[in-house]
Amino acid sequence: MLSHTVFFTLKDSSDAACQFLVDAAHKFLKPHDGIAYFGIGKLAAEYDRPVNDREFHIALNVVFDTKEAHDVYQVSEKHLEFIALGKENWDKVRVFDAYVD
Repeated sequence: MLSHTVFFTLKDSSDAACQFLVDAAHKFLKPHDGIAYFGIGKLAAEYDRPVNDREFHIALNVVFDTKEAHDVYQVSEKHLEFIALGKENWDKVRVFDAYVD
């Protein structure tokens, strides 16, 4: 399986802007074939230990059954719509892809 984890730092990190991104991800990203797990949400603010990276507002984690499912997702119309819809409010986007079992 391939874990695709994305951390979004937003220009406008208001509750409404965060919820807009979460809702858009559910609409445009979740309904793809080959997804074993889909999760998105806000930074868990209560975890403020020295090891916690807190330089993001929204975290997305999508685990794909196969690399091929991930590759199809990356170029899908819905994924590209999600990017076009949200990118104006993205200050920084960090992507971590890893094979997991």
